[in-house]
Amino acid sequence: FMILSLIYQALIIIVLLTFSFGPAFFSLINTGIKYGYRTGSLLATGIVLSDFMLCIAICVVVHLGAINLLHSEKAQTFSSIIGGIILIVFGAFYFRKQIPVKETNSFDVYYTKPKASLMILKGFVINLFNPAVWFLWLGNVTAISKTLDYSVVKMIVFFSIVLVATLIVELTKVHLAGKIKRYLTNKLMTIINYITGTALIVFGIILIYNHYFNKT
Repeated sequence: FMILSLIYQALIIIVLLTFSFGPAFFSLINTGIKYGYRTGSLLATGIVLSDFMLCIAICVVVHLGAINLLHSEKAQTFSSIIGGIILIVFGAFYFRKQIPVKETNSFDVYYTKPKASLMILKGFVINLFNPAVWFLWLGNVTAISKTLDYSVVKMIVFFSIVLVATLIVELTKVHLAGKIKRYLTNKLMTIINYITGTALIVFGIILIYNHYFNKT
């Protein structure tokens, strides 16, 4: 029964992490379309690394019985405002005019690829400063901790397996996104950038509004 429960919980976590239409999702699809699989996989790696770090941090907090610190209003307000600002800044970058390396009106468009380290860092930051991800991990770690007897080692092993599966799904998404690149024109790629940028800015504004202006 416990094994079935853990498998069920793992599937829920994977679906929530990979198919929730949040900032990381839009950035990942946009990167896969624009730069292809390799660059998109680096962004996906950064996203999953931040998930792993958050998971470990929250596992330790739950083990120490200090869960109330994460639930405090000040902590939530602070993280939401910082996260909102970061999302707005990232979103604004998508509105920059990007000149393709190969000017063409056909479906074959190439862009200068960013450095690998920057893509991993971007994925790490954009996911780390999304408060929704914190709350998702907080809920899942809390739910799993009792089943695994509040053992930090057991929880980390379980979530490590879940995150490996999550990375595989994320890489599959990038691969599929990269496949449609050849069907895109410069104009359509610009529209996709604007949609991604708008989505990130909207997420950022909502975070700030809900956790600051809505309480003042």
